[in-house]
Amino acid sequence: MRCRFATDFNFMFQFMRIETYLHFPLSTFHFPLNQMANGILIVNKPSGWTSQDVAAKLRGVFREKRVGHGGTLDPMATGVLPVFLGRATRGVEFFEHAEKEYIATLRLGLVTDTQDITGAVLQQSEISISQAEIEAVLPQFRGEIKQIPPMYSAVKVGGRRLYEIARKGGEVERKPRAITIFALELLGGEGADWRLRVRCSKGTYIRTLCHDIGQALGCGGCMASLTRTMAGAYTLDQAHSMEEILSAEDKTALLLPVDSLFSAYPSLTVNEPAERKLRNGAAAAAREIPEGRFRVYSRSGEFLLLGEVQADRLTTIKSFFEV
Repeated sequence: MRCRFATDFNFMFQFMRIETYLHFPLSTFHFPLNQMANGILIVNKPSGWTSQDVAAKLRGVFREKRVGHGGTLDPMATGVLPVFLGRATRGVEFFEHAEKEYIATLRLGLVTDTQDITGAVLQQSEISISQAEIEAVLPQFRGEIKQIPPMYSAVKVGGRRLYEIARKGGEVERKPRAITIFALELLGGEGADWRLRVRCSKGTYIRTLCHDIGQALGCGGCMASLTRTMAGAYTLDQAHSMEEILSAEDKTALLLPVDSLFSAYPSLTVNEPAERKLRNGAAAAAREIPEGRFRVYSRSGEFLLLGEVQADRLTTIKSFFEV
């Protein structure tokens, strides 16, 4: 059952309708009338693939040049990788700051140059750590913290990516960056391997978090596995394997509509005169509509744009209709 709170402004002079939803089932959102490859594909990225590998493969599969992904996953990692196709690529910028959630395996007693088990071993030791000892150090990693990006990362220093410097045996000073760990939970484990659930902000390196927890425990540590279980509004339950995608007869049926990206915002339907103004880049009158951001639709149900109402005027933040 869909739980919905709707407010209808039915005035003689009013041409818009606003609906605010508490939950957003897929039926709430609308694909473009044509069935071109415009939408968001939630991929369960396989281990061994880079995020760019996935995007490149799908570029060929869908015969669509406009392909982008929402948040890089390390090659060894698996899990949620939203891939934006066609006109939906215009929404990537709104996904950059989305929260992420991961299930990671922390391996204690092992330190590597990449901060995960794929790197060269720098230190290895026998460990005897209890669950209580691990729990005791976790609070210092929750909330707003500073994190030094690893040398094996795409962060640029002096115009060069850190991994380029690291591959040549170099190391440079890196400034700590502010990140937020919204949730950090020890799920269990034994011996050297312990599972963590991490919900975090953009820019968080989970392998660095594992490394730093190991340092706090005094035995060292690195990341042994990583699965992204959530990225923004999208979860692992919605993700498709590459095998499923490649074997699907109707691959466009796997796409989520781009308006699902903006599920946190209420919908607003405009009439034809207002639609024409918005399609031409002009503002439309929005009297009696509360201020804020909206998913804006035509009367035919086509998702037009992400818009904002201020001072009785509706303006475009980003359009998504085909031109």
